[in-house]
Amino acid sequence: MSWRIPLFGSQQQQPEPNFQDIPTQSWYPPSVVGSSSHPSTPSSSSTSPHQRASDHSQSSSRGQPSPAEAAGIIARLKDKSVDELQRLLKDKEAYNAFFNSLDQVKTQNNLRSELRKETLQLARENLEKEQRISELRNQCTIIRTTELAAAEDRLADLERQKDEIMKSYSPAALLDKLQSSMVKLDEESEELHQKFLEKDMDLPTFVQKYKKLRAAHHKCALLHLSGKASVR
Repeated sequence: MSWRIPLFGSQQQQPEPNFQDIPTQSWYPPSVVGSSSHPSTPSSSSTSPHQRASDHSQSSSRGQPSPAEAAGIIARLKDKSVDELQRLLKDKEAYNAFFNSLDQVKTQNNLRSELRKETLQLARENLEKEQRISELRNQCTIIRTTELAAAEDRLADLERQKDEIMKSYSPAALLDKLQSSMVKLDEESEELHQKFLEKDMDLPTFVQKYKKLRAAHHKCALLHLSGKASVR
């Protein structure tokens, strides 16, 4: 926190410090040294609430205290003598001691300390989990190099089997099978007819078997023609 603390005397009977007489080599910020010892008090009749809100937001963006915080700081400074105020301006250690005694600064320091403790606790917990993380990483490496490789090989084999099955049931493959069946039925019919001519088979048996073969042949032929028409 870097606040510019307005300093001025509180008792009217005490002479006000002449800040222009302070050496320019003072470590205190020039904006405080060169400013008036009496901060201007905004009038409710001349300043609108919107303007006061705008001034507060601009003050917060520059790291300055809010009006309520500044009022509390000023109350702390009112009881100080001129010598004490000049010492705050000239002596950095005295200023730091006064600055660190402010409630707002104490609150910020406590918050920073708590955040530091929480961060250290999280870091310790992460370090405690480092061994477990390393073990899990090694397990992942083993799975990747052994089990995963075997699973990928198995998957590739199944993919090949699927492709072969899909090819066997493709329209072109089915038409080829129908064509092969037609040729085979023709050959069987011809063999049966040859047996009948050679008197190796009686007429009723020949008619029954020949009729069955020719019906199957014509069925395959119709399916073949229908399939070719649908593929086109």
